[in-house]
Amino acid sequence: MFEGVVLSTLSLLKHQTEPLNIFVMTAEVAKPIGKYTGFTDVHINQLEWLVHEHDTNSTVTKLDITDLLQNYPLTANATTFFTPYSMLRLYADLVPQLQGRVLYLDADVLCRQSFAEFYHQNLAEIEVVGVLDFYGKWFFHHQLRKFDYINSGVLLMNLDVLRQTKLLQRCRRLCRYRPMLMPDQSALNMLAHNKRLAPSRFNAQNGIEADTVFHHFSANWVAWPVPHTVAIKPWEQKKVQTDLGLHDYDDLYAEAKRIIH
Repeated sequence: MFEGVVLSTLSLLKHQTEPLNIFVMTAEVAKPIGKYTGFTDVHINQLEWLVHEHDTNSTVTKLDITDLLQNYPLTANATTFFTPYSMLRLYADLVPQLQGRVLYLDADVLCRQSFAEFYHQNLAEIEVVGVLDFYGKWFFHHQLRKFDYINSGVLLMNLDVLRQTKLLQRCRRLCRYRPMLMPDQSALNMLAHNKRLAPSRFNAQNGIEADTVFHHFSANWVAWPVPHTVAIKPWEQKKVQTDLGLHDYDDLYAEAKRIIH
């Protein structure tokens, strides 16, 4: 995952218009099926060095929330298909360093152009902004509009409002007692009252276009020879270049190698 965070950070720096305050959420997690190890200070120091090469005013902060996961366990979803780190975003309201608006990105998201328009949009009364899930929008529905099921890989979170509405607290409670296929994403969609839908270019999950801002390397369904999913991640350089035929990120790979390998 460190490779993913490095590549994602480099992509943000490439298109930044102002200093970045990067927060890396991590934890030490013991699950029934194994132990998950969080990012170390060495990882964070390497990331900080890389960031300061681009902008000395940018910062990198490690948020170790191991204690929060232990105090507020998501028991019913402790052994899902997803790693426990997919649910760390649900603890953001309990982290005092996170204030105001926070752009949450999965480690498999790369930025392709300026995200200032998305980040600085008016968030009055809005809890969270996201993009429709490419597949889930057809199968899941929670509000009056035709499509309303957002993907949680790219979220603009309004922590001030989230703390008022207690949305994340309610999501944690739901994940603690109710098993779900996609726990954090399902909880957010079921319980959010004031979410805003953004255009797909801010979380492109099935191919990219000229106006794509965030490219999310999520799993996609392939019909032949038998239906199955294919998930190519940004840190799988050869697959990105050969299977996807993408060389848009070659400069990121070259720069990332200085600290990854």
